[in-house]
Amino acid sequence: MTPAARVQAAIELLDAIVDAAQREGAPADRLIADYFRQRRYAGSKDRRAVRELVYRAIRVCSEVPQSGRAAMGALGVEDEAILQLFDGSNHGPAPIGNGEIFAEPGIAPAWLVEQMAASGIEGEELTALMDRAPLDLRVNALKSDRAEIDLPIEGSHIASFQGLRFPAGTAVEQWPAYRDGMIEVQDLGSQLACQASGTKPGETVIDLCAGAGGKTLGLAAQMRSEGRLIACDIDRRRLSKLGPRAERAGAGLIETLLLNPGKELDMLGDLAGQADCVMVDAPCSGTGTWRRKPEAKWRLTPERLSRFSAAQDNLLDIAAKLTKPGGRIAYVTCSLLDAEGKDRIAAFLRRNPGWNPLEPGLSLGRIHGAGIRLTPYHDGTDGFFIAILGSSC
Repeated sequence: MTPAARVQAAIELLDAIVDAAQREGAPADRLIADYFRQRRYAGSKDRRAVRELVYRAIRVCSEVPQSGRAAMGALGVEDEAILQLFDGSNHGPAPIGNGEIFAEPGIAPAWLVEQMAASGIEGEELTALMDRAPLDLRVNALKSDRAEIDLPIEGSHIASFQGLRFPAGTAVEQWPAYRDGMIEVQDLGSQLACQASGTKPGETVIDLCAGAGGKTLGLAAQMRSEGRLIACDIDRRRLSKLGPRAERAGAGLIETLLLNPGKELDMLGDLAGQADCVMVDAPCSGTGTWRRKPEAKWRLTPERLSRFSAAQDNLLDIAAKLTKPGGRIAYVTCSLLDAEGKDRIAAFLRRNPGWNPLEPGLSLGRIHGAGIRLTPYHDGTDGFFIAILGSSC
């Protein structure tokens, strides 16, 4: 592909990403993968270059742009070499017209920037969310140990029990250790969330929003495959990915349970009051993951934020009914908005006077309300809010 053709490909992808953001469609990484699956002629360098252009353009735009061309033009204002490729050449973008308007530059939509500032995320804290994230691994303690594992590249130790950090883009999926389930890709913040839960061998643990099971596998490793670990979700497609991952990791204790929305307690009835720990890795806005998924800033609306908050309250109430006396809830969101973190825990504690916040026992993070906050700027992690709640009755 010529440089101009790469820019045009990025514009086409941005069109698809903008459309998906407006109708809650597929995420950017899936759209990019599908795009190149249909264009086998594009080599690895072309795919990398186009992907980089797409994410650079997303990061530079504040509001949802009118088109992929408007987004790429906004990037071109910062990088004039890109504007020069709007030359009308074969497979390249058409020349820029008189009075053509590009997308507005900025970190995020204005209403969302205000919400972030009200939650204490502004200045360097906010701009750090537009950086590229490193690649973090968790060494699977069921099969190996961070001090002993032999990898093609030496990673740096990070502040989790089994974490290693590598440069962004390291092709770990091609390593034998990945194929054999000795390592998992997992951000440091997610690893610390598992650690904060305090799960240990022999416990009964419920992962209420397991998704594809990243944290479930981390919990299984902490439990040394001793006890009972039930991974639940309402999304069949995501939950179906956990079985093969668990087998590869040697995590035989994991049970999966597909839940019907609104009937979670009915389906978990035999576990009511039985869990030592319930992990609530709640669905959220993902404002803490913009380093990896910058298009998430375009997918959020005030209405969606309200729906997330209501769902988080519901999940916390379900978790309370599943937890035994003296048990605990680990509440986690990859959001930096108080509406999904500090405020949700404060509301839960008002509704449930028999519960109290517990010390998460982490070496990173700063106290925020009744929990702690991790941020890219201060902690080098994705953005997280983590609260550990203990039942006294």
